[in-house]
Amino acid sequence: MTRVRILALIAFVVIGVVFISGFATAEETPASDESGVLKVFHAGSLTKPFEELKIAFEEKYPGMEVQLVAGGSSKMVKEITDLDKQADVLASADYFLIPNLMYPDYADWFTTFAYNQMVLCYTDESLYADEIKADNDSWYFILARDDVKWAFSDPNLDPCGYRAPIVIQLAESYYGDDQIFENTIAKNSNISTTYDGMVWTIEAQDPQPSGTLTIRPKSVDLVTMLQSGGLDYAWEYRSVADQNDLNYVILPPEIDLSSLDYADLYKTVQINVIGATNVGSPIVYGATVPLNAEDPKAGLDFIALLIGETGQTILTAQGQPPIIPAGGYDKVPTDILDSVALHE
Repeated sequence: MTRVRILALIAFVVIGVVFISGFATAEETPASDESGVLKVFHAGSLTKPFEELKIAFEEKYPGMEVQLVAGGSSKMVKEITDLDKQADVLASADYFLIPNLMYPDYADWFTTFAYNQMVLCYTDESLYADEIKADNDSWYFILARDDVKWAFSDPNLDPCGYRAPIVIQLAESYYGDDQIFENTIAKNSNISTTYDGMVWTIEAQDPQPSGTLTIRPKSVDLVTMLQSGGLDYAWEYRSVADQNDLNYVILPPEIDLSSLDYADLYKTVQINVIGATNVGSPIVYGATVPLNAEDPKAGLDFIALLIGETGQTILTAQGQPPIIPAGGYDKVPTDILDSVALHE
């Protein structure tokens, strides 16, 4: 199933949920007496909500211990597919990594469960903080200055890292300035971009950051650097910014990858990373139980909690809009069929 078709189906679910007054969830099933260790690989941006979900899961299943392993989603997927590491749950900041990189040997279904949006974070101590507060549209001029330290995560390891260059390239059309990418990313790295008359293609396989730009393995690594003064600005998801009480620039929906309405615009930019091409699209999170899971039943129980009322409440409180009902794609297990809007 293509990314475009999945996004269209997600949009249908979002519209349809307005008319739904209630939705049965698999988490309503009684807790079992199962015991053991549940290993959850998840996007770094899910760290805080999943810490709360871990507590809720262990309360419901007292014999289970949840081990959370956070990292860039691309890296987490490759830990499973390339290194054959075992995980009972994989939760990605980009749902498309599951069918694109895990099918057919490591996954055969997934659920979409949350949205997010890109923001540019800063603190009160950041250079030109007063200037950017007064005029949010000044952000790309500020990033181009030689005394400003800024960062995004590794495009080859983390979806937030490949989304940041996509946002910056989209900004050129929105603001009518064809030098934004050159003055921010290109002059401070080995990342380049070309245009074929229809689609912008960013080459990011070997970023080699220099000058004022820093790149780290995952976006949440940048939060501490920002708070300690090691950075002036960093690209993050809005939920991460809210969870860490960071200031941030709210970008127009035409470029922040938050809106299903602008899916066609987002896909005019794509980025080549090691082993894949990622097309610009709305930010949609996905989860699955990998086929190499040691405890697939417990993994499915965790996902049931995630997409049910408990997970929806946690995600909402953590600034991350849940998809209600969650989307279900391909060979969705029967145990959670009542919890998802199933699509072919």
